[in-house]
Amino acid sequence: MARPRTTSDEAILEAAARALGRLGPGRLTLGVVAREAGLAPATLVQRFGSKRGLLLALARHAGPGARRHFDRARGEHTAPLEIMKAALAGMAGAVRTPEEMANSLAFLQLDLADPEFREHAAAHARAVGAEIADLLAQAADRGALAPGTDTAALARSVQITYNGALILWALTGEGDLAETLTADLDRLLAPYRPA
Repeated sequence: MARPRTTSDEAILEAAARALGRLGPGRLTLGVVAREAGLAPATLVQRFGSKRGLLLALARHAGPGARRHFDRARGEHTAPLEIMKAALAGMAGAVRTPEEMANSLAFLQLDLADPEFREHAAAHARAVGAEIADLLAQAADRGALAPGTDTAALARSVQITYNGALILWALTGEGDLAETLTADLDRLLAPYRPA
């Protein structure tokens, strides 16, 4: 009879994400993730097969993980634009140092080079884009954006601003990332606000 799982896959993936932020994919090992999760490395091999299997599971988890940030923001705010800004700031909050951003970009390099990883990265980007587009459409319906605003085009600009703010912050290391991102989004949205 198999022993019951005392640590969920989600808890393991959260531990893997923390370790990945510190080390990047090149220096990450199953041993490091196992220590972070409080498990034996053999448990990770049993569940994920290999480091690649663990990283693919982490990539697969990213799309639903992004949605959780939006769901959390919906619990804290009622205005669609505030929900959007809070969710994106929450996603950015996973990166606390320029080094962690560099490690995230190293994972992005893996996403771009490997078709299996790219599929998951694209799904994550589409999930975030859909959430943003939905919230902008709600904002337009409620009169928080000027009539005639092309919310689909604006959603793309918001997503580009989000990703660009992360990279620029990592390069300069200036200010609090969440505050900087929110200010960048406010500047982007300002021309679309009703007069």
